Amino acid sequence: MNNVRALIVDDSSVMRKIVERSLRQAGINLTEVQEAANGAEALTTLDNGGVDLILCDINMPVMDGIEFLRQVKDVENAQGVPVVMITTEGSESNVVQALSIGARGYIRKPFTPEQVKEHVLPLLAPKK
Repeated sequence: MNNVRALIVDDSSVMRKIVERSLRQAGINLTEVQEAANGAEALTTLDNGGVDLILCDINMPVMDGIEFLRQVKDVENAQGVPVVMITTEGSESNVVQALSIGARGYIRKPFTPEQVKEHVLPLLAPKK
């Protein structure tokens, strides 16, 4: 997958780096990676330019991933951009809620590059 601009939203800087590394190991050619520590920062980041993929944690301070999903629909630079939620095992109801609001998939922590590839690559495939 070539030339992907990604936004990684997680309150842990370590987890953001793990997600980025996993995307690269999954064979995704990241040309730009932007980071945000919460949903509010992510919305501001999107106001400054578009991306091709958003990976977002659910549990974060300030604005969690669910509220981010609700608000990102109104951001012009994010129209049609797939959002993949990153979640812990114990948040099954949050996953169901995120998918109903518009998330295109989810990855459970801890995850492997293979799982990232399985859940993310189909979302980046060219539309036919």
